[in-house]
Amino acid sequence: MTAGSPASAEPALDRLSVVDRFLPVWILAAMVVGLGLGRLIPDLNDWLDTVKIGTVSLPIALGLLAMMYPVLAKVRYSQIGVIATDRKLMVTSLVLNWLIGPALMFVLAWLLLPDLPEYRTGLIIIGLARCIAMVLIWNDLACGDREAAAVLVALNSVFQIVAYSLLGYFYLELLPAWLGLDTASLDVSMWDIARIVLVFLGIPLVGGYLTRRWGERSRGVEWYETRFLPKLAPWALYGLLFTVVILFALQGETITAQPLDVARIALPLLAYFGLMWLVSFALGLRLRFSYEKNTSVAFTAASNNFELAIAVAIGVFGVTSGEALAGVVGPLIEVPVLVGLVYVALWARRRFYSQDVSESAS
Repeated sequence: MTAGSPASAEPALDRLSVVDRFLPVWILAAMVVGLGLGRLIPDLNDWLDTVKIGTVSLPIALGLLAMMYPVLAKVRYSQIGVIATDRKLMVTSLVLNWLIGPALMFVLAWLLLPDLPEYRTGLIIIGLARCIAMVLIWNDLACGDREAAAVLVALNSVFQIVAYSLLGYFYLELLPAWLGLDTASLDVSMWDIARIVLVFLGIPLVGGYLTRRWGERSRGVEWYETRFLPKLAPWALYGLLFTVVILFALQGETITAQPLDVARIALPLLAYFGLMWLVSFALGLRLRFSYEKNTSVAFTAASNNFELAIAVAIGVFGVTSGEALAGVVGPLIEVPVLVGLVYVALWARRRFYSQDVSESAS
């Protein structure tokens, strides 16, 4: 189905797999299983820490890598050079993703969680992790430009290797100190973040790139996209759910004692996703982007790479930290909000791009 066909005027949510459509349900189920497991195995943390990769236990490290690798194998790296010639599109996306997005999450985190430093830090970590996976689904449902979205995802994937640790140190250490905000309880170095990003983004990024090159050269693009990726994709969910189970097993006591904390984490996330999408789409209108490109830019800016955020939170602060809990709440909020924004995008198409809709229906 192409973006310009009349049948694509409404989101075909039935095109989502059962796995993707009910992702919040699976995450909630994993949380419940994790809470039960924590009660059954009180010494789970000691068992997990018997073998480690750096500061992360081996089972959790494998779960994190399983989350990232299928996602990065989906990226169409060969398209970067094609769309990169559209400088206005690329600059707009970079500004939204790497300047406005992190700054907005920083502001929301400090405004809404001034008394909860661990959760606040977890939210800032989420704001720095730009989306590289689920945005392709939202973009497709909203009839955005598939190739532009794929290129922006590829750009974010590569850019995160360089920018994430630098921005992390800036927003977690330097900027709060300049503003006179309390960071006494925070002990994190730029190298701590960089090491985790290199392991849990760098390794799967190289693996995903080499896998796509091998698949397309040996069996062709069609086989890779339609046969191989559908079999590989579920492993990202398996890795995510495994990590959620472990996190909630280890944090069960904290969660049951302070259930309102989860609600407080959710509030700035709701504000963030909505504001980022609206600001991005309004900017695209001002810059006279086509609906398809504007939609791709807006969803890329509003989405986040919660897999990387969880990996960084666990690797730097530990699996039982509040930062890790905030990372897990991220996808629970993001998925339903972004599905709702698909409908907002299609309404905006009729409202602001009525001529384009009329031409595509003729």
